[in-house]
Amino acid sequence: MALSIPGLLRDRVARTPDAEAMRYRDHGGWASLTWAQLQERVAKQAFGLRAKGLAKGDRVALMGGTSIEWIITDLAVLAAGGATTTIYPNSTKGEVAHIVTDSGSRMVVVETDEHAALMPDVEVLRFGAIPEADGDYDTLIDELGPDDLATLIYTSGTTGTPKGVELTHNNWLTTSEAIASLGILQPTDLHFLWLPLSHAFGKVLTMAMIAAGVPTAVDGSVERIVDNLGELRPSIVAAAPRIFEKIHGRIVAGAREKGGLTEKIFTWADRDHGPATRWLADRLVYRKLRERVGGRIRYFVSGSAPLAGEIAEFFERAGITILEGYGLTESSAATFFNRPGMIRIGTVGPPIPGMEVKIAEDGEVLLRGPGVMRGYHNRPDATAETLVDGWLHTGDIGELDDAGRLKITDRKKELIKTSGGKYVAPAPIESLLKAASPYISNAIVHGDRRKYCVALVTIDPDTASGLSDARAEVENAVKVVNAQLARHETIKRFAVLEQDFSVEDGLLTASLKPRRREIEKRYADVLDSLY
Repeated sequence: MALSIPGLLRDRVARTPDAEAMRYRDHGGWASLTWAQLQERVAKQAFGLRAKGLAKGDRVALMGGTSIEWIITDLAVLAAGGATTTIYPNSTKGEVAHIVTDSGSRMVVVETDEHAALMPDVEVLRFGAIPEADGDYDTLIDELGPDDLATLIYTSGTTGTPKGVELTHNNWLTTSEAIASLGILQPTDLHFLWLPLSHAFGKVLTMAMIAAGVPTAVDGSVERIVDNLGELRPSIVAAAPRIFEKIHGRIVAGAREKGGLTEKIFTWADRDHGPATRWLADRLVYRKLRERVGGRIRYFVSGSAPLAGEIAEFFERAGITILEGYGLTESSAATFFNRPGMIRIGTVGPPIPGMEVKIAEDGEVLLRGPGVMRGYHNRPDATAETLVDGWLHTGDIGELDDAGRLKITDRKKELIKTSGGKYVAPAPIESLLKAASPYISNAIVHGDRRKYCVALVTIDPDTASGLSDARAEVENAVKVVNAQLARHETIKRFAVLEQDFSVEDGLLTASLKPRRREIEKRYADVLDSLY
């Protein structure tokens, strides 16, 4: 068994040196690297970094979009004995300064001049322009051990100052090899990666593909996702739920706008699963959707936030399976996921091999296993609070079904307690609202220490052109959702905001989760007006 991530790559090269490893954009087309070619580029950069003075244990910060250069540089830092500190490409100057300083990064690698301008006093290199050198690569990576620090990922967080999660080579190795051992990933697959590599979700996918020998096509451009699906025709694609919600919203809104038979068939298919309506819906809608995503998808993978059951069911009816999973940066991202043939929509599946789970008395999900972080960097207080007797306290509330599948019901710290003493879990209600209308992009349920619950709602700009009355649409969605809720959970009033939340305005995290506290702070006047 490999003792490090570069060792995992070396094992892969020994098994399948000439098989395709990575595919990437090159002058408008696609170019490829075999596993042997990938390792050769990694080795040359590793010795180049050593020549620049990188020593074992040093941290190197990476700031840029998802690209082949990012992957090669990340692996090269590890091979050189360093640890990678990741920075989201749209981070502010203050966030960048905190991460670089707190991590003690001795050099940074950036993508753009704008990124370089954000850096404090530290050596700056460029992706694709790191000096290369030669040396005894096997000797270099044999210096690495499983307990060496591999990655510092500063949790984007929905509140508070980001904390640096320390993940070792062993954390990534055991997690990626556990995923590969399930046999779901096949060398004949093509994985399309566009997720941020500065996020644990993107990182663990890269490691799992090395472990399983699956080629990965890399292009971090969000604008090109749909075009890339058509060009590449991948079989495995991972995304945050927001992407699946957008696809669903566009399809439903399009059917509504067409009206007539298309809308009727689509509506019937949502309610009647009989063969006739399923066949008609497939001809009119679902087949086109499958073709739009390349026609070869075996599995979509959803993670980083809860996926609404209605969205998962829609894709299942369309003949596309979504494997929903769950994990934290603190648990190397991929901790649970649904397996083909035993999927239960609404759960995130059973744990991966080697991971233990138990539910605390207050409902909190606790995890123990080799994928759990060694702690928070420079934060012994936070580490002691989160890692108790070997168990990682996730902060999520959940339950296990009779097959050991986990269902996350809410965040422990985000439970609302109304002034009447009733507890409300906002996340499931927010998911219901988004699923109730193709035009709703985001929803925030508010009501802590208030008389009743209200909601802030945004409209999806991609589907808004077909909407004549936003307030009436949201009002109808609220009525549909309220009919499914207990009285104290219902939305009594709501406000439709003028613009959607975004990563750029600081209201979404890099993994597209709403920053609840920041949203409530920014729209405090609007919330007050609803009471």
